Amino acid sequence: QVQLVESGGGLVQPGGSLRLSCAASGIIVSIYTMGWYRQAPGKQRELVAQIAYLGTTKYADSVKGRFTISRDNPKNTVYLQMNSLKPEDTAVYFCNADKGGLSYWGQGTQVTVSS
Repeated sequence: QVQLVESGGGLVQPGGSLRLSCAASGIIVSIYTMGWYRQAPGKQRELVAQIAYLGTTKYADSVKGRFTISRDNPKNTVYLQMNSLKPEDTAVYFCNADKGGLSYWGQGTQVTVSS
């Protein structure tokens, strides 16, 4: 049984930082393409950052230079470090694991950027 459990969301002021965690069970994150997606109210879910099993990373243009995705293989956990947060980063953030057509999602964690 695969589980992806996100944590680390919350309310932060503009310019602040948060680190999201995605703890996985039932899969090995190092052999999956792991991604962070977000969905704001009234908008489609969009890819924020992705790390492939070889360690290559990809980012949405809107977060390049501000967000960093990383992976801790012994802990089987993926992180998203978010710096210089903006109000437009407000969304529910979801963790995703994808491999060979199999795709798993976490339940999401709310990130709100507001003064």
